[in-house]
Amino acid sequence: MPSATERCFEGNLLLNCLSSEDRGLLLPDMERLEYQRGETLFAAGHEVDFITFPLDQTVVTLLISMIDGRSAETATIGREGAVGGVVSNGGLPASTHALIQIAGPVLRMESVRLQEVKRRSESLRNLFTRYSDCLLAQVLQSVACNALHPIEERCLRWLLTLQDRLDSDVLPITQESLAAMLGVQRTYLTRILRMLQQQGLIEVGRGRITIVNRAAIEEVACECHACVKRHYETVLGAVYSPSGRLVAIEPPE
Repeated sequence: MPSATERCFEGNLLLNCLSSEDRGLLLPDMERLEYQRGETLFAAGHEVDFITFPLDQTVVTLLISMIDGRSAETATIGREGAVGGVVSNGGLPASTHALIQIAGPVLRMESVRLQEVKRRSESLRNLFTRYSDCLLAQVLQSVACNALHPIEERCLRWLLTLQDRLDSDVLPITQESLAAMLGVQRTYLTRILRMLQQQGLIEVGRGRITIVNRAAIEEVACECHACVKRHYETVLGAVYSPSGRLVAIEPPE
């Protein structure tokens, strides 16, 4: 009978697609933890000692913070991926701040142990390299989006990205948190959300934003979400449901 930790592998799409042999290599060094919203996995400039795999609806945001206290999101990571140096040799200082955006469980292992396991498995090295390429694509697309697209489109792109990872129409995100992710004032974001609600795209509630019409949102949002989605499909073998949600990873041979 599988152990409780091994059963947790099913809560992370990246781990769930592993062969039994690769799972066996990772399992002895995995530990399951629970994180609350707002907790930090690692801070910019600090060494990344652990690789973290979000489970189920847990979501981590990578942030860049400025001297004046402002910050902006560079990537959103959920059950499709991992947080930390999955390709590097571990123990390197982080360039971003990794923050728990949606509370929940994770699996984690020491960075140095992951590097040892990767040296023993070509398939693991290949999978994590493909995933890192997709994460980089998300970061680079976010940079372009933030520079070139209006706040309305950036906001919709972020909501679609979050919904992909939660597989729910109800997104447990506050306006304050969303404003921080987008790097804008909350009062400004409130006006934007009100306009999107009037258009019948979303509903704004206390501590949550509900997606009312995803198809319509995909039509009016910028191309950035679709570009990243295509890259995940091509490089990582990401599988999306007919409604557009990320449901599985089937790496190319």
